[in-house]
Amino acid sequence: MSTAQSTTGREAPPGVTAAGPAQRRMGLALVVIATAQLMVVLDATIVNVALPHIQTALGFSGAGLEWVVNAYALTFGGFLLLGGRAGDILGRRRMFIAGIVLFSVASLLGGFATTQAWLLAARAIQGVGAAVVAPAALSLVTTTFPEGPPRNRAMGVYAAMSIGGAAVGLIAGGLLTSYFSWRWVLFVNVPIGVAVALCAPFVLGTSERLRGRFDLPGAITGTTGLAALVYGLSSAAPSESGVSHWGDGKVVGSLAAAVVLLTSFIIIEARSKHALMPLRIFRNRNRSAANLIMLCVGTAMFGMFFFLTVFVQEVWGYSALKTGVAYLPMVGMIMFMAGLSTQLVPRIGARPLLLAGSTIGVGGMFWLSRINEHSTYTSGLLGPILVTAAGLGMLFMPATLIALSKVADADAGLASSLPNVGQQVGGAIGLAVLGTVAWTAVANSVRSQLATASAAAAKAGHAATAKAGASVPRAITDHALAYGFSRGFLVSAGIMVIALIVTITMIRVTREDLAGVQGPMVS
Repeated sequence: MSTAQSTTGREAPPGVTAAGPAQRRMGLALVVIATAQLMVVLDATIVNVALPHIQTALGFSGAGLEWVVNAYALTFGGFLLLGGRAGDILGRRRMFIAGIVLFSVASLLGGFATTQAWLLAARAIQGVGAAVVAPAALSLVTTTFPEGPPRNRAMGVYAAMSIGGAAVGLIAGGLLTSYFSWRWVLFVNVPIGVAVALCAPFVLGTSERLRGRFDLPGAITGTTGLAALVYGLSSAAPSESGVSHWGDGKVVGSLAAAVVLLTSFIIIEARSKHALMPLRIFRNRNRSAANLIMLCVGTAMFGMFFFLTVFVQEVWGYSALKTGVAYLPMVGMIMFMAGLSTQLVPRIGARPLLLAGSTIGVGGMFWLSRINEHSTYTSGLLGPILVTAAGLGMLFMPATLIALSKVADADAGLASSLPNVGQQVGGAIGLAVLGTVAWTAVANSVRSQLATASAAAAKAGHAATAKAGASVPRAITDHALAYGFSRGFLVSAGIMVIALIVTITMIRVTREDLAGVQGPMVS
């Protein structure tokens, strides 16, 4: 075999005729792809620590402020399948660059926003750009790097960016908000996006475009169905007062519409000759299991980041910058474990890593559920986040590798979009489910403590009542938040148990399956 060819038999990018230049070009390609993935993932969290500043600048209400985050998640999750298939049909490099440009322009416009509607529209367009970039980036990994160690290393870097990006977003948001302005959490994407878009044509090869018609009915029902699901779940989470929104008309209507649209989507895909998401992609048991694991990871991870950020700021009084710095050890551990898993997959296979990662993730999140208002960073938070990070860092790379193993080139864009769909939809599910558990527990705890305090005050007389009224509320609130959030973290641990069960019962991939052994590329 020529040195200009990969181990899978595909030719190297045009102009590459030796192993050395090919390796250097692949290294630059990985930098471009990883940077793009980092951008779209961290933008889901980078605005979190800047929300109070955005609220003051643009006059958002508490409920309206949630949509600075949700507008991005809604369009990101809703358009992922469409973005993935567009890469297959129109060309992955072309769609990758187009998505980066759209994302960067939306970031620039959002940074200049002077009204609420302006900012929300920019965030929604950012989400559309991210939905194009994310599946294109992952499919470019599969088509640029041959199966075996080269792809495993690339997947390790991609995994670190995909999981660590959420924590990096919190750190970057704290730094930019503290030292510059909330607008820079958006502006920062522009120079990075421009650099990625300019470099991409020189380091990324072109992909073969899929022939056939575009599945418009599938695109409409699938995209609007996912958007309705994400919207309904995002809107369902109760407020801090414990008021549930599950019975609201917009929530019920959105979820009902999602059921109808997604059912229609499945029927259309089963019958279409040019399906947006050919159902054959799910015939592979290991691939389906890997995507379920990614759904669990997104569900547990996004809820954990959200509630942990609120906890350290509201209960422990951390600033935006201090909150970001608190996540640094977690980011480091994720990066380390993602790199370690890259080295271990060829030696022990993916299944042992998935078993170990999900087990460790369960332990870390259960430990995190023990946190309370009297805990300190060293005694109550550092240990749990390091253990949780170790588990997540071990999970993401092998799960993604399995999800893309032995996928035909024509379906690479679709297969690459599914793990991202799992993360985004899982994140919406996580915030809704964990929010319901956490805020309900918070409200119940407040009522219970007030009842206890009132009974004690009644026995002690009015003077005691006055004294209690002056000193109890903050203590009650802090305890209630700690109690409620600990229940949420306990649910996260339960979700990781589901990932463990899926691994045990469904994953049967062998080490040879991911070691670059030749075989037909099947779906």
